Amino acid sequence: MALPLVDGIFPALIIAGALNSVTGIIQTGLLIFGGSATVAVILAEMDGSRREQLTSILLLGAFLIPVAVTEAAIAETIETLLNFEVFHRFAGLVILAIAAKTASSKVGEYLPSPSVIIGLGLVASFNPEGAALVVSPDPSRLIHAGAAAGTGVGFAGAVAIFAPRLRGNVDIDLFRFGSSVALGMLALDVLGLMPTQAPVALGVLGVTALFAFDPGSSPDVDVADDAAVDTEFDDEPTVDAHAPASVDSAVADGGDDVADDAGDVVGADVSDAAEDSPEPGYGYPGEDESRAPWL
Repeated sequence: MALPLVDGIFPALIIAGALNSVTGIIQTGLLIFGGSATVAVILAEMDGSRREQLTSILLLGAFLIPVAVTEAAIAETIETLLNFEVFHRFAGLVILAIAAKTASSKVGEYLPSPSVIIGLGLVASFNPEGAALVVSPDPSRLIHAGAAAGTGVGFAGAVAIFAPRLRGNVDIDLFRFGSSVALGMLALDVLGLMPTQAPVALGVLGVTALFAFDPGSSPDVDVADDAAVDTEFDDEPTVDAHAPASVDSAVADGGDDVADDAGDVVGADVSDAAEDSPEPGYGYPGEDESRAPWL
């Protein structure tokens, strides 16, 4: 989540004007500070209880938001050193590169890192003629920067809160691919190639989150249910529904001869059936080879 502050993506978005609207702030917070990587780390790698995870995220937010505001203040001074039109294109290119890396790690191996693209943009757009030290930065820009970082922290906190429900029910690969498409839409918006003012990237991210959530896909639930069933019946004796009933209980008092004869007949029938049937059994107790062991 702090990577956009380090590799220069966030200042580039500030200079490009990506935080000038409410939808731009939300998109930046969810896609740049949040996104699929944050979801994957919280659901798959973050240890500890829900309270401990929230504490870690809030501690990160206590660092993230002030640094974002500071970079927004510095960005105004940097903006006076640049040719805005040229740097604007590089800001869109860096988002496209991140989108490609998010969609495919194989493609990302052949693309330069975001910091390299930002560096090239600074060199290409460097224009010292209008350089000026901005001592009193625009308060609205600082507020927008802090709000974008706060949106990312809030998103991460929400994922941590609902992690027990989301874990195993979210298709991370699908969410990752959808996030890359949303980043691509954000890049087109920054480049000015989007023919509409609607928050398309935000809509794509919402649809992706909806499709990636599948409440019935959790394998943990099935395993837990099976374990509960096994535990429930472990203490009960296994009863063969097709085995002959106990002779002692079936024969009335004084019927010893009948009981012996019945036992001999039943035993003979079972033995003959076992010898005449070379096929594997159906999973009943006592059968070595079973075609349905799950029974």
